[in-house]
This record gives sequence, structure tokens and C-alpha cells, in this order.
Amino acid sequence: MKKYTEKDSKPKTAMESPKEKYVLRLYVTGMTPRSTQAIRNIRKICEEHLKGRYELEVIDICQQPDLAKEGEIIAAPTLIKKLPLPLRKLIGTMSDTERVLVGLNITHKKE
Repeated sequence: MKKYTEKDSKPKTAMESPKEKYVLRLYVTGMTPRSTQAIRNIRKICEEHLKGRYELEVIDICQQPDLAKEGEIIAAPTLIKKLPLPLRKLIGTMSDTERVLVGLNITHKKE
């Protein structure tokens, strides 16, 4: 039986698990300023921190409302991290890079 230490129980970040692929869905409402800002911000974050290890799908809920219902989207823009688990949802323009990185478990919160 393996004993667990603090190191074992600490969740791995993207920096510690470089081969993990991130599957992300960004739900937006048309090409509004908030939607375009969210798209631009999440693409920049992904290119800087997950280059070559992410799949980003942008879904316009005005054109595909059934996907919004399926994803249980109540506000937009909303980013869903499908993989790696656990599933996470972030709402907003993704302009707070540290918040997004922590929310996606790419890095730990700075103290």
C-alpha cells in the first residue's frame, strides 16, 4: 500500500505535466466586444502557456443555442475546460491571466 505525501496529493499543473492536452470550449454571443476580447485573451494565454498542447473550440451560442443548453451555459463568454479533468468553467473576458491560469490548473495561485 502506497503512502501519500503532500507532494503526491498536490494537483499537477500544466508545467509539471507537459504532455497533457487541454480541450477547451469558449462560448460567446456573436462578435460583441466582450466576445472578441475573450477569444483574443484565451488564444494568447493558450499560445503562451499551452503551445501545441491545446484544442480550442469557439461556439457562438446565438448560432448554436442547443450547444449552450447542452453545456449548461448561463452567461457568456464562458470557457469550459473539458480535459484534463476536473471539468472547470470560467466566466468573463479572460482578461485576468492569473485567474485563468489558476482556474485551468496551469499554475498555482501566487501568495
